[in-house]
Amino acid sequence: MPLLFKKIKDLRNYLKSLRCEKKEIGFVPTMGYLHEGHRALIRTARNQNDVVVVSIFVNPTQFGEGEDYDRYPRDLNRDLAICEEEGVDVVFAPEVSEIYPKGYRTKVCVGELGKVLEGAFRPGHFDGVATIVVKLFNIVQPDRAYFGEKDYQQLKIIQQVVEDLNIPVEIVPIPTVRERDGLACSSRNVYLSPEERESALSLYKSFLLAEKMIKSGERDAERIKEAIKAFIESHPHVTGIDYVEITDENLNPKKVVEKGDRILLAVRIGNTRLIDNWKVEI
Repeated sequence: MPLLFKKIKDLRNYLKSLRCEKKEIGFVPTMGYLHEGHRALIRTARNQNDVVVVSIFVNPTQFGEGEDYDRYPRDLNRDLAICEEEGVDVVFAPEVSEIYPKGYRTKVCVGELGKVLEGAFRPGHFDGVATIVVKLFNIVQPDRAYFGEKDYQQLKIIQQVVEDLNIPVEIVPIPTVRERDGLACSSRNVYLSPEERESALSLYKSFLLAEKMIKSGERDAERIKEAIKAFIESHPHVTGIDYVEITDENLNPKKVVEKGDRILLAVRIGNTRLIDNWKVEI
């Protein structure tokens, strides 16, 4: 079983001793309820480092009013068992009061990159993400940190924050992990009923549709986006599409699609909001 720490001071003291032994530390920050996507992050960290630290913390500052903070799935014992299976050395699972004590005021503001796509629909979300990630980096002081490409905008923002603030950590991206039917792994998938899950597959299938269009010679981003929207909206239980966008790798909108671009979308299935993205390969 991995060592479990709930206090910053205790974790810091332990990791300090490991750094004195010249151990390289890999860090996987999570909100818990671990799935195959998290396992992929952990396995890569395990292969590249002497010590693997996983944080489990449902961060309140990245949830907006009316979002699912209170019902977000939590099961620490389940997560610890998965961490043990994957050879994790240390789990950091603090209380909210440990991370945001009384009187806490400071936050990281990520600027314009945090106001588009997800940021347009979840104001302040990425400021909350950046704040907790910077705090965790300062607490753990890892050599490498691992983030999934499923949350592509988040990945790009964390890379920018690390560069801008001169944080000495290597960000290692890991490709999106999908379930057998193509649905991107997400802790929120547990919200879906069997019927809703069937409709949720329209996200993955819409990428296959777009890929077919592109390989057939279509390069107009608007036409591709409209085809994706129409396909997804044709499925039952789809209650809304927040956005479908095609950007370059740095999230700049594209009019003409090229290799390496990203198709990003956010769709509501029933009461569940899912995000996904796809890298264009021509």
